Formats: sequence, C-alpha cells, structure tokens
Amino acid sequence: MTEYELDETDREILYALQEDARNLSSGDIAERTDTSSSTVRKRIQRLESESVVKGYSADVDYQQSGFPLRMLLFCTAPIPERGNLIEDVLDIPGVVSVQELVTGEENLLVTAVGETDSDITPVAQALLDMGLSVVDEVLVRSHESTPFEGFSSQ
Repeated sequence: MTEYELDETDREILYALQEDARNLSSGDIAERTDTSSSTVRKRIQRLESESVVKGYSADVDYQQSGFPLRMLLFCTAPIPERGNLIEDVLDIPGVVSVQELVTGEENLLVTAVGETDSDITPVAQALLDMGLSVVDEVLVRSHESTPFEGFSSQ
C-alpha cells in the first residue's frame, strides 16, 4: 500500500461520509466540496482502494436492539502476538470490536455485547483460553461518537 496524502477535498469527503454515508449522494457531497459528482465518486473509490475508507457499517444501538450489556475487557497479550490475535478475538461470539493498544500493560481492548452476564462470561473465558490475561472489565452505560472535526474545514 502506498502512503496516501489527503487533501482538503478528501478530508471533506471523509467528514461527509462519517456524518451520513448512507443518505448523502455524490451530488450532495459535491456541493459541499465545490467539485463535481464524478470527482467525488473517483475520490471515494481512491479512498477505498487505499484503505483510507475501510468499509461502511450501521451504527447499532445495542441496548435498543436487545443487548443492553456493553463490556470493555482490557487484556494483556504477548507483544509479538497481539496483532496476530485480533482476527481470532473478533471471531468470538459477542465480540464487536478489538483495539490494539501500544502503551501500558493492557495491549488489547475488547468490546463485547450481550443480553445478560451469562453472554459476557464466555467471552472472557475464550480470551483466557487464547492465552490472554483479562486485566480489567468495565461495563459501559452509553457510547456516542461524532465525525472527526479535523476532516472538516468549516
């Protein structure tokens, strides 16, 4: 993969996609970026091919969808293995994300969701079975996010 340098138009496109990728057309984004629809489509294709945009997904409210527990599990993995374990951790039922941390004792942050404690306990056990240490567990009440303002010139 080549190192892709973002310009102002790319950043505005990224901001728009983060705001509402599902409902904004290339024409809508073109108006915001003062470019043409075809330019926006080409830019998005390039951002995707360069893995700047890795995919599109729904922002699910797990609590509203019947899975009220969101647990953060701070884990310690052997440093040479932590990056290689991510895909295996993502395969554990109930796990919705994994973050590789580079400072501190905990070097993997695993997010799992479930209906009850009995849904989360097998996740922790699977992590232990993989040779990870579960250092801390945190129950999350709510989670909100916003588009990264560094992409917007406004």
